[in-house]
Amino acid sequence: MTNRAGSFLWNLRPFSTLVPTSRTRRLGFSGSKIVHSNWNPRNLLFRDFDNRVQSSVRYLFQDALIFKSGDNFQGIGPEIVHTVNRLLCPRRLSFDSKHSVSDNGLKKINFHHEASNEDVLTKETKPSPVSLRKLSQECSSLSDVLDIFSERPTFPSSNYFSAMWTVAKRMSEDQRRVEKQLMFNHPAFHQLCEHTLREAKIMHYDHVLFSLHAIVKLGIPQNTLLVQTLLRVAQERINECDEKCLSVLSAVLEAMKPCKNVDVLRAGLRLLVDQQVWKIERVFTLQAVIKCVGKDAPIGLKRKLEMKALRELDRFSDLNSQNMFEALAAMNHRSVILLNECSKTVIGNIHGCPVKVLITILQSCRDLQYRNLNLFKAIADYVATTIDIWKLKQVLFLLILFENLGYRHTDLMDLFMKKVIDDPGSLNMKSILTILHVYSSLNHFYKSQTPKFQEVMTSSLTGYLHHISSENLLNAVCSFCLMNHFPMALINPLLQKDVINELLVSDDTERNAHKLRILDACLKLDISCHMDVDLELLPPPSTPLYPHEKVTDALRSLLGEGYFSKNTQLPHNYCIDFEVRMDINRSQVLPFSSVVTSADIRRVAILCVPRSAYCLDLGHPKGFLAMKMRHLKIMGFHVILVPNWEVERLEMKDVVTFLKTKLYSTEAFITAGVNLQSTC
Repeated sequence: MTNRAGSFLWNLRPFSTLVPTSRTRRLGFSGSKIVHSNWNPRNLLFRDFDNRVQSSVRYLFQDALIFKSGDNFQGIGPEIVHTVNRLLCPRRLSFDSKHSVSDNGLKKINFHHEASNEDVLTKETKPSPVSLRKLSQECSSLSDVLDIFSERPTFPSSNYFSAMWTVAKRMSEDQRRVEKQLMFNHPAFHQLCEHTLREAKIMHYDHVLFSLHAIVKLGIPQNTLLVQTLLRVAQERINECDEKCLSVLSAVLEAMKPCKNVDVLRAGLRLLVDQQVWKIERVFTLQAVIKCVGKDAPIGLKRKLEMKALRELDRFSDLNSQNMFEALAAMNHRSVILLNECSKTVIGNIHGCPVKVLITILQSCRDLQYRNLNLFKAIADYVATTIDIWKLKQVLFLLILFENLGYRHTDLMDLFMKKVIDDPGSLNMKSILTILHVYSSLNHFYKSQTPKFQEVMTSSLTGYLHHISSENLLNAVCSFCLMNHFPMALINPLLQKDVINELLVSDDTERNAHKLRILDACLKLDISCHMDVDLELLPPPSTPLYPHEKVTDALRSLLGEGYFSKNTQLPHNYCIDFEVRMDINRSQVLPFSSVVTSADIRRVAILCVPRSAYCLDLGHPKGFLAMKMRHLKIMGFHVILVPNWEVERLEMKDVVTFLKTKLYSTEAFITAGVNLQSTC
């Protein structure tokens, strides 16, 4: 009998935390306080949580009182028991009317539960729960859902929030914005929030998560009592999380901004996933968890999730393979094996792939620094063959991502250039600036179309000259300089003294000064322009000088000491890694100590360039390297590029052979009888 009472009291214990706080009575077994008050729902829902968060919902019912007097426990009368709204309880409490408690100093508790007319009426009129599917099908607006709730509210209230989010997903952005405002102003909205607060502790865990997901998606502020209470309940009951709840919880956390309760809940999710990762059956749930655990998750957990995904590769659908890129990027984990396998699936099913998915894949590759030429080529080929059905902005967005990745697809860029030439009126100022940046950065030219393309870009941008900011004008002119095109209609306004002063006192002074130095070098070297305004620029910050020891040793072995110099400084802030002096025919190396006229020597500039200075195919230099080579040639140098990544993997004798082949002309080798072919 004592066990029965103990079981009842234990079941009743959680309800003691659900009572509001103003009038206080000493209740229960340990002197805890239960409080009653009349409260304002508006204040309840939109209370600031920047400093503290209420730990739980304060009440479920107000009239059930449990008094303790000395060692005696007074019973709960039937009139009080009847006041508990059974609709709020997912599992009903059982009371045995034939048993009583008489041990341990407690008075008998008798439940003489006789069905009164009021009880019968309550049972007859009790509203039946409304299904989520029925609500979402019958309602065409958020207010319709709230109207149904106001007429006959039923448990659980999560169905109403989930139905509103389902209805909202079917609307356009503008309509959704209007409907959300009407939702907040609806008289039943605060009542629904109040019901959700009351039910938070007792509704099933999946309903808590569905409520929280819908509430966040509907735009209810995250710092409200409603959201923070549901977060705390989700924390306290996270051990009830099954695979379905795991998927919903991951979606909830992904949609929320960081805050104290979100961070705690995410930490709990990580612990739960670490224990149950091998039990996850659905690939969709696995990917949702991977996206949710966060970039700062422990590396051990990331590797567990990676291994689990590799085990499930055979079950991946086309959609799973596409989503894997975004999931890994959200976790900031670069699994090359997994990405390679998913890339094969994407390549095999590229036709008909939505533009949004292609953009997401490329963004993820950029974030993960994952370079897959076959994947990029497949995407670019697909876009090039179907370019007529694409919007110009969509293609431009893909080109921006390709530029971020350093990938230059000549066919796609040629086709896009033609479309720009044919329809320049469709471009706004932002599009023009972006196109100039992409084409100049990738150093792309298209036969005879390039001059016309440059003219079209110049003409289009000139129309925005009175609206463009100084920094945007500088960016555009710098892009033209990289392309070896100098429109004075844009350059002259930029060279005004007040414009230059504005650029040099802006927030990004160093970057602007760097681009002004580029403009200055181009005007003096490319077109020999004598400017009326002298650019008084501070010297650039010193950059670290790399020793390039392997190349130094190879040149010393090939030429000997005194026949080359290191880190030669040149005008216009240029620096070359090595300089070698040769005769005009490049058949003989001359020592630096010899006195010869400039007409009798050929200066050779050896540049050790990183992989990032080339496009992804490693055969085409990017814009800044191409401009530097152009300027060095104007200054009389023969330029030799030495790829750093190639030198690192070669033996010393191979490096010597490579440099010898690059330094000496083909004619010199033929004269000397050396059977080496230059790769210049």
